[in-house]
Amino acid sequence: MKEYGFIPADILLPANVDMTKWSCVACDQYTSEPDYWQNVEKLVADSPSSLRLMLPEIYLDQADSKFKQITETMQKYMQTGIFRKIENSFIFVERKLANGKIRRGLVGAIDLEIYDFSQGTRSLCRPTEATVTSRLPARVEVRSKAILEMPHIMMLLDDPKKTVIEPIAESTDGLEKLYDFELMMNSGHIKGYRVEGKHVTSALNAIENLYINSGEKYPMLFAMGDGNHSLAAAKLYYEQLKEKYGQKAINHPARYALVELVNLHDSALEFEPIHRVLFDVDTEKFMKEFNNCCGLKSGQHAGQTFTVVINGNESKYTFTSPKSSVTVGNIQNFIDDYVLKYGGKTDYIHGDDVVRSLASVPDRIGFLVDGISKDSFFDVIKSDGILPRKTFSMGHAQDKRFYLECRLINRL
Repeated sequence: MKEYGFIPADILLPANVDMTKWSCVACDQYTSEPDYWQNVEKLVADSPSSLRLMLPEIYLDQADSKFKQITETMQKYMQTGIFRKIENSFIFVERKLANGKIRRGLVGAIDLEIYDFSQGTRSLCRPTEATVTSRLPARVEVRSKAILEMPHIMMLLDDPKKTVIEPIAESTDGLEKLYDFELMMNSGHIKGYRVEGKHVTSALNAIENLYINSGEKYPMLFAMGDGNHSLAAAKLYYEQLKEKYGQKAINHPARYALVELVNLHDSALEFEPIHRVLFDVDTEKFMKEFNNCCGLKSGQHAGQTFTVVINGNESKYTFTSPKSSVTVGNIQNFIDDYVLKYGGKTDYIHGDDVVRSLASVPDRIGFLVDGISKDSFFDVIKSDGILPRKTFSMGHAQDKRFYLECRLINRL
């Protein structure tokens, strides 16, 4: 059996702690809602918590003072023996979402040798959205100083026959249950089971079969779902280690990053559209140039159709000369070019009604788009390469991955 870059890991889990207080949502959520994080602070209080091992992005202006404290807390947790080590294992996760659906995943380590976030990559694991490189240096610095990592990365697997993760769900009675608790802030329930031995072998064999059966010269086994910049920072740090230590770096724990692997075809995994609102623009001029560039046919027809909102009025258009295979790609690429030439500001919106409200005043344009299809998702990445930023969202904030498992990436 050959390994294809997703392997078991030595995973650290807290022991004898209140797990509801330990596990908190990814740092890049609720970035405009200070009340949420204030309530988390009150809930956690002095209890051991993953909240103390990361900085919510809403507080990035406090980064300089907080990172030293975070590093010291990591060392304290390691030295006081708060963690139990789950050696050479996957963790099978059953996450009951706020809507009652069950999403299944497999926590393990991705070999960063198979990941490349550059445009046009043919790597086994590929990014799905453009990486903003200016966001990476600070993240790389944090990773270089941290002794622990916690994943909020969700990596997608294209497994329509459900051969890798789903069979484990039928065997949980024979697996060691590692955790089973309510997530904080009404975010559902989570269970985790240790996966080792024959179950690991079966999962890895199934991944190997996906590779073999792809019939492609450059197969894509994995694609990024959430945590694109976190994985890119991990890759960049590993490349720095290779430059510094040469061949010895291949044995460094930072060669790997802990992720949760989720099947693209999991019924609980939902792709939601991210709409756009363009501010401070001459709407008539924008629409004229938009038509000249991409060809707009009024009304809904076969092909890529979207809705434009101007001064509260809605109109449907269909592209006649699309340059991207996804609707939002054509819209975003033109917006980027237009703003670069003439100015304006773009905001990314989840709710239809919010778009309608924002685009009800002059000098604004709202764009309502359909979500990208899960069935065509991998094919679009293969054909188009990296999608424009903010192309899709994998569920609401409370359904994102919660910090829970840890892994040692640098020595004490």
